[in-house]
Amino acid sequence: MRKTLLAITLLVPGAALAQAPVSSLSDSSDSLEQRLATIERMMEARQGAQLDMMNQLNSLQQDVSELRGITEEHEYRLEQVLQRQREIYQEIDRRFSQLKQQGGGSSLSGMQEVPTSTVDSGSSDSGSAYSSNLSENDAYDRAIALVLEDKRYDAAIPAFEQFIEQFPNSSYLPNAHYWLGQLQFAEQEYSAARQHFETVVDNFPESNKRADCILKLGVIASEQGKTADAETYYQQVIEEYPDSTEANLAKQRL
Repeated sequence: MRKTLLAITLLVPGAALAQAPVSSLSDSSDSLEQRLATIERMMEARQGAQLDMMNQLNSLQQDVSELRGITEEHEYRLEQVLQRQREIYQEIDRRFSQLKQQGGGSSLSGMQEVPTSTVDSGSSDSGSAYSSNLSENDAYDRAIALVLEDKRYDAAIPAFEQFIEQFPNSSYLPNAHYWLGQLQFAEQEYSAARQHFETVVDNFPESNKRADCILKLGVIASEQGKTADAETYYQQVIEEYPDSTEANLAKQRL
């Protein structure tokens, strides 16, 4: 009997000791899993914060890019306005000189026959004198007046088209094509505008509108997603007219 009790006594503590390490290992495993879960949550939270920061940064960069584009466009339009004003003063001076040569310098009433509001002249583009064809002068002046005075751009387009058809050898021809290109460019009729700008670039190398026509061809290509063509036009402006305003604008767009 004693031997039996002794055996039981020896077996029971042994059994208890054998179970204790199992419980300890289970607790340790649970603790490790909890730590790993905590670390995973922290990493997910950090990744989410980094993603939010990247999205905000991308948004800010896009805003800056859009603002830069708007600023460049405003600068370009301002330069266009200043250029038109310079041309107006040059045209007025040229018309006064023409009147003096014709003996009309002593009478201001003669100015009514030759509108001083026109911007462009054939002599500024091709080196020829003011046309002796009064019908040609009147047709061109009326088309210009529709743009600069009346702001009737829809009527100016057919007026210039009729002028080109009626006076195909006019000294104002490069200017007529230029203004048609400008009007159609403003209407986002890029294919038609491109044809008129290309006409000036290819057929009238002495035109003072040629640099702006090349620049406009680059802008049209850019609007149509033709980046390589746009860069080619911008480089052409810079190479052929390095000191011009158009070259500076081309550099900004590049």
